[in-house]
Amino acid sequence: MKLNPENLNINLRHLRALHAVAREGSFVAAAKRLGIVPSALSELVRHLEESVGAALFDRNTRPPSMTPLALTFLGETAPLLAEMDKAVTRLRQSAGLELGVLKIGASPSAISELVAPLLADFLSERPMVQCLVHDDIAETLAQMVIEGKLDIAVAGRALQSPDLAQHELMRDEFGLACRKDDVLAGARVQLADLEDRVIIGLASQTGTQQLLADSDLPRWLLNTRINAHSTIAQLCLVRAGVGVALLPRNAVNLFNDPEISFAPISDFQLQRRLYILTPKKRGLSPLARAFVDKIRAFRVD
Repeated sequence: MKLNPENLNINLRHLRALHAVAREGSFVAAAKRLGIVPSALSELVRHLEESVGAALFDRNTRPPSMTPLALTFLGETAPLLAEMDKAVTRLRQSAGLELGVLKIGASPSAISELVAPLLADFLSERPMVQCLVHDDIAETLAQMVIEGKLDIAVAGRALQSPDLAQHELMRDEFGLACRKDDVLAGARVQLADLEDRVIIGLASQTGTQQLLADSDLPRWLLNTRINAHSTIAQLCLVRAGVGVALLPRNAVNLFNDPEISFAPISDFQLQRRLYILTPKKRGLSPLARAFVDKIRAFRVD
């Protein structure tokens, strides 16, 4: 909509002045309500009248009464002021972290051990804040942060991009995921113990599988017969007794399932690192910044 340049001389101060006089019944009372001196209020009204080219008060009456033109203008601008007040209130609530939507991405294993406990505490202090949690692999989450579909993400190392910042949060060791009734549960496991076992792997694009592929793990442990699309599916297969899996400790403890055990592997040392992914070229919302600060305060070195 094209603005009429003649209307630009009228602003919210003029409107609030006119509405205050109508509400309070006099210039003196209205000026007190607005926190200004009566002469300043009279000047605002005079400027408004000059801008519209007509009198808004009949000054032959005591006190001056509003003209029909002014009363019509009051009715037309009342919804505008009401919506402006609501918008300013929402703006202040958002800036004060009382209102808004927080969009978080996380790998599944980062949710239960890190994101969920912090988020529960964060939201309990902000009952009007809404939250979206999107779980996926690190590469997908990183792209969503870059595109602005997510505010932040917590995941393994993702793609290198000038639009993405990655700061390490915590590390956890790889080991063996097996059923609690497996002979290896609670045992001192070595890689040789897995030679005759069914190993359940993960899809090649996942960060966990890429870490294993880049490690010094024997190739026969990477040529897995069964491959799951996600850690959740992998754990379901382990729980059902289909096989065992090589996973970080926090991934094995994803659901704190008493039927699944984590066993360290004495002759295999590998750590998975979790990072907080934030945009480099886009500022964070006040909510996102507050949650990032909360995560970093929890950071485990």
